[in-house]
Amino acid sequence: MGETPRTLLFDLDGTLTDNFEGIANCIRYALTQLGVSHPDIAALRACVGPPLRETLPRLIGNADTATTERAIALYRERLSELGWRENVVYAGVPDMMAAATQAGARAFLCTSKPQRYAEKVVAHFGLAPFLTGVYGTNLDGTLDDKADLLTHLLARENLDGARSLMIGDRKHDIRAARRNGARSIGVLWGYGTRDELAEAGAEVLIDAPEDFPRGLAQLQAASS
Repeated sequence: MGETPRTLLFDLDGTLTDNFEGIANCIRYALTQLGVSHPDIAALRACVGPPLRETLPRLIGNADTATTERAIALYRERLSELGWRENVVYAGVPDMMAAATQAGARAFLCTSKPQRYAEKVVAHFGLAPFLTGVYGTNLDGTLDDKADLLTHLLARENLDGARSLMIGDRKHDIRAARRNGARSIGVLWGYGTRDELAEAGAEVLIDAPEDFPRGLAQLQAASS
């Protein structure tokens, strides 16, 4: 299925960091301001990964565009002050990224989080030195589609999708890779299930960051 990937494209939320507390608290804040009841934990967990314009209307109840944008503004109001720091790097992730980049691969961030917050997160939590570039969405909603974001990243960096590898925990990551001709590894320590990732077409699934070398070896074996 192509050459061994030399460019690594990491998702952020649910892949490098666990930001469930921040996302849940910011959603609750926005819904409270709108007078909407809070969803249960399962519904909140499903919000880690997809863009807000996909998840918030469901939580509000088929919200119109104006209400959705108001909810997003409220969400970001808390996010900018506190929510972005309610986050933790998964155990083993720095070692995984260090080993991958020391082996000669270049790594980029490809996240549905807005660019400005993604840059703050990776800098604050010490992940920026592993990354050649950070790519997130625009505040106005352009590039919300993960596949479009990945297309933009590949074009901007003049990268070959066939030699790139997307690593993420949700179906959006895997579908973005497939649409751009990239390889994919689904991670099972985040918020997507094994079934979700397999159905989306993940080539390899790994259970923990320390399994990343094995995942790469499986991809390489499939290429030979």
